Amino acid sequence: MSGKAGPRRPGDGTTSKTRLDRGRGALGPALELVHTGRAPTRAVLTAELGVTRATAGAVAAELEALGLIHVDARPTAPGGSQGRPSHRLELAENGPVALAAQVHADGFRAALVALGGRIVATAPGCEAVDADPAKVLGSVVEAGAELLRATGRRCVGAGLAVPSAVAEPEGLALNPLHLDWPPGSPVREIFAEQVRAAGITGPAFAANDVNLAALAEHRHGAGRGSRDLLCVATGHRGVGGALVLDGRLHTGSSGLALEVGHLTVNPEGRPCHCGSRGCLDVEADPLALLTTAGRAPGPVVSLLQQANDLIRYEYADPGVRAAVGTLVDRLGLGLAGLVNILNPDRIILGGLHRTLLDADPERLRAVVADRSLWGRSGVVPIVPCTLDFNSLVGAAELAWQPVLDDPLSALSAA
Repeated sequence: MSGKAGPRRPGDGTTSKTRLDRGRGALGPALELVHTGRAPTRAVLTAELGVTRATAGAVAAELEALGLIHVDARPTAPGGSQGRPSHRLELAENGPVALAAQVHADGFRAALVALGGRIVATAPGCEAVDADPAKVLGSVVEAGAELLRATGRRCVGAGLAVPSAVAEPEGLALNPLHLDWPPGSPVREIFAEQVRAAGITGPAFAANDVNLAALAEHRHGAGRGSRDLLCVATGHRGVGGALVLDGRLHTGSSGLALEVGHLTVNPEGRPCHCGSRGCLDVEADPLALLTTAGRAPGPVVSLLQQANDLIRYEYADPGVRAAVGTLVDRLGLGLAGLVNILNPDRIILGGLHRTLLDADPERLRAVVADRSLWGRSGVVPIVPCTLDFNSLVGAAELAWQPVLDDPLSALSAA
């Protein structure tokens, strides 16, 4: 008998190493599917990746070896079905985390966020923001570093959310109007320096807070399943917007797209920081609601909490109800203009706008329908954001993205 091997048929003698080599390029897509909840079992992962069961098994095993997911050793059949049992895929309970930081007009917050958008720990910061961005970012990074020390978790990188358009590729905060920071502050560079100084490994990123909220909601919240998602939100001051097109965040040619706060919705309205009048930024934020309702802002809690509490606990007051109606009308005008231009398949509202939607959903939807090009026959679904701290979760998504793109390379570098 000759020692020379005969021709090998497809699948004969394929080793697990060979299967994994073939699936290396699938590690990132596979992790993203589990990360976003679209592959709860190995069978679904196999179908979504378009690979063999053996290759999907090897990919899942490699992700488990990297400490990113857990593969249930006991396959189970889908509930109520007669299908073939499949191994469940879950994100590792004690796996790595990303450091997420957010700065806003009323303070800052740091958090550790695991895969799946799960917040592991948070550390609220001060209630006043210094005019020196290096001082503020140093404080928020130190708060995050303390969380890492306390939990002992491995960190893959850091992401920062700021209430300003962030120009790319330089990472400059062009208009941090409500922070009193100098226009054009190099926030990404400063943040990265503070991260390195704190001994935190991995890359550091920075982006606009509403962009990051939209990214988080699209992957883990109210925007799941949407192809063209519009997010409009007001947090502590001003109004921001973001757009996810075909599953990707649309930031324009240099990161400055969707500055919706400067849509004019009341030509005779309040002066805006941009030099115009009646912009959404000053007609539909928490300060606008308090002012319209004849309430003086207090110093104890944030403007956002004051505005939300006013609606939740004093909506029966005619003055408060009228103020809510005014803001709903202004917001509806702005949304209708955006619908005419962008044609999204879903709108999600965050911050105070979520509370306004809850207070009078029919009025807001009617204003948008009456003022949009397609009218009531083509009205776009308007729903509230569902994630707590969605800008923080979105900041973590920035840090997780290199791992989602190439788990092996990213984790070996971190």
